[in-house]
Amino acid sequence: MRGGTSRGPFFKESDLPVDVAARDRVLLAVMGSPDKRQIDGLGGAHPLTSKVGIVRTARTPGVDLEFLFAQLQPDKDTVDTTPNCGNMLAAVVPFALETGMVKPRGDVSTFRVLTLNTDMQCDISVRTPGGMVDYEGEARIDGVPGTSAPITISFLDTAGSVCSGLLPTGHVRDVIDGIEVTCIDNGMPLVILTARDIGRTGYESVAEMNADAELKARLEKLRVACGHAMGLGDVTDKNYPKMTLVAPPRAGGSITTRSFIPHVCHDAIGVLAAVTVGTACVLDGSVTQGIATMPGGNVKTVSVEHPTGEFSVELELDPANPQSVARAALLRTARLIMRGEVMVPAAVWWPASSSARGKP
Repeated sequence: MRGGTSRGPFFKESDLPVDVAARDRVLLAVMGSPDKRQIDGLGGAHPLTSKVGIVRTARTPGVDLEFLFAQLQPDKDTVDTTPNCGNMLAAVVPFALETGMVKPRGDVSTFRVLTLNTDMQCDISVRTPGGMVDYEGEARIDGVPGTSAPITISFLDTAGSVCSGLLPTGHVRDVIDGIEVTCIDNGMPLVILTARDIGRTGYESVAEMNADAELKARLEKLRVACGHAMGLGDVTDKNYPKMTLVAPPRAGGSITTRSFIPHVCHDAIGVLAAVTVGTACVLDGSVTQGIATMPGGNVKTVSVEHPTGEFSVELELDPANPQSVARAALLRTARLIMRGEVMVPAAVWWPASSSARGKP
């Protein structure tokens, strides 16, 4: 399924091995990792198309579905279930409806979903006229061709999804490794810095960013240092924190971004990264101050510009604490691309030490 600007296979949890090590072996085989082309699997040779969704009916009171996101890498043998993915999240309810895990609830069906990676809940609304998932509509998101039916995601509590809190260092702005940064986690751990502070404009193309070996080495050095400051330990082999360069908007939005995930410049920006950037824009004293163009009012729509367009996030501030975000909502789309069987070698499902055989 495509979820937002990401893509990957979705599975019922019950169809995968219970043992985590065995499950990860199966997922690596499904995707064809490690191999930069993922020629022997379903992966798309890019982190955005090397994602997996695992869904089960909820075991948590008040929740309908539980979602585990897995990030794989084309050229690595890692399966990371620590961070969340707001793009793949958009496909959870359509998947559950398509597979009969839940039933439609009128013309628009809303379900509460718990993301197991970060213990975060959200309400997801999907059009279901006549009891069928509607994928066709007028909603457009940058990074995806054409238009589709809108899927609304309202996050209930995103602060400190992986870190200890919204501002894991205890400060809205720090100087780490000689660079002013805002270390923040409102759904995705990010290190935000101005492009000018690292000698770039922030308007470079994705190709230019990815070809800039000096920049990438500098960002990785800073990322590792910030990981320790954020209480995340050694992040050398982790997919977070993501690195986000910011610059003044130049296409009518609120702020311009170049997001690294974490070593490849993103063609767009992740859902929860956009929420987190937007949150930084409303925090007094963050590195976005003086750069972001922000609307007034208690409910703010932050337009986050990225290499292929923009991503709008609606943030509602807490009236009792203007430095706190009470609600974050956004619009995504999704599409069912195919359904069927993916073949997993028996030696992957059952290692040689096992006597069990016979299942493809």
